[in-house]
Amino acid sequence: MDPRFLAGLGVLALLTISPGADMALVAKVTIARGRRAAFLVTLGICSGLLVHATASALGLSVILATSAEAFTAVKLAGAAYLAYLGVQSVRESLRSDGALPQTSLVTGRRSFAMGALNNVLNPKVAVFYLTFLPQFIDPESNVLAQSLRFAFAHALMGTLWLSAYAYVVARISRQFAGGRLRRWLERATGAVLIALGARLVFERR
Repeated sequence: MDPRFLAGLGVLALLTISPGADMALVAKVTIARGRRAAFLVTLGICSGLLVHATASALGLSVILATSAEAFTAVKLAGAAYLAYLGVQSVRESLRSDGALPQTSLVTGRRSFAMGALNNVLNPKVAVFYLTFLPQFIDPESNVLAQSLRFAFAHALMGTLWLSAYAYVVARISRQFAGGRLRRWLERATGAVLIALGARLVFERR
């Protein structure tokens, strides 16, 4: 196997387990809606990696890396979405009975879209793919194919890691099902999402 590909996988593995918006979102969904919804969110997150890899290979991510206006627009959209998810989590945690209203149930499609938007609207991921991938890609070969190869590997690692993470979060939250501590966990994950959104606002390229 190409040593450059193996080296790239090592860096991607470190990126995968690094705490961030994806892990915060998975924790929020796991606590509020269970592991099935969290798994669908995870699939959405990982599908976003394919979008970033394709955009990077086609040169579209260069716009984000070189245009301050484009970077700011995507950054603010991503920050607003994180803040929205955080506020939503806090509001749901304020329910007096700890039960999720039937009108608030999220469908599988919406869970998937939630994860995909969370990833696609993160300009840091786009810029990372643009600056990271070329170091491990042979310019003489098919760049798009190599980019997607990395993205699929990254998506697989992300799916395994986030699924295991959701399992642990679910086991912990199950101990507090219907109780005050469980609702405080929801509020904590909501606060983390809001904080990540605020941090993204001040993020520079």
